[in-house]
Amino acid sequence: MSETETRPAYYALGPGGLREVWTLLHPPFTAWHLSYVVIGACLAPRVSTERLAATVIAFFLAVGIAAHALDEMHGRPLRTSIPSPVLLVASALGLGGAVVLGGLGVTQVGWTLVPFIVLGVFLVLAYNLEWLGGVVHTDAGFAAAWGSFPVLTSYVAQASELSVAAVLASAVAFGLTCAQRSLSNRARLIRRRATSATGQLTLHSGSQPIDKQWLLQPIEQALRALSWSAMALAATLLVFRLA
Repeated sequence: MSETETRPAYYALGPGGLREVWTLLHPPFTAWHLSYVVIGACLAPRVSTERLAATVIAFFLAVGIAAHALDEMHGRPLRTSIPSPVLLVASALGLGGAVVLGGLGVTQVGWTLVPFIVLGVFLVLAYNLEWLGGVVHTDAGFAAAWGSFPVLTSYVAQASELSVAAVLASAVAFGLTCAQRSLSNRARLIRRRATSATGQLTLHSGSQPIDKQWLLQPIEQALRALSWSAMALAATLLVFRLA
């Protein structure tokens, strides 16, 4: 079995130090979900770069750091050796920092932002700690929390209200995140739980051997393409709005 096949994720680096921090941050997926923040902001009538920067940082702290640290504490899916107390402190500081930035945003945006701050904290904790019997810890819950919610929150942070366009964009983000979840569920199953995969696909022209790498390749190519496409779309909209 190759080293590539034994890594817990295609973007995971080796054990130790900053390599494990990189792995913990899930860089392609974190950037993908931060792209939804940019997309939501760019749909607003006016785009404040200061508010957008604060919103992106807040979501990075809440999702990129806090949510992923809590997730790693629960079963060590990424197989890091980062001590649990360090993960707990990182999650607390990340979520606390996001709330502080949200509070500062309320002074600029108004009280319409408060429900989104409260809901954001709830989603991070309820999803990763599997509150309420895990009712939020589902594929739909993941798509709503990390797909739709960033779009809506970022729009409100700019416009102080919601719009039909923002709701429609949140539905698009929900669908794309459902696709991400479906693909990543299968990739995680193969990488983290399967010890081997053997078989043969019979074709009209011959046969194709089946192994773990053959199963993983199209799934992870699709995940790479989708993550880069989301980032490219966010960058395109930002350049268009600020030009």
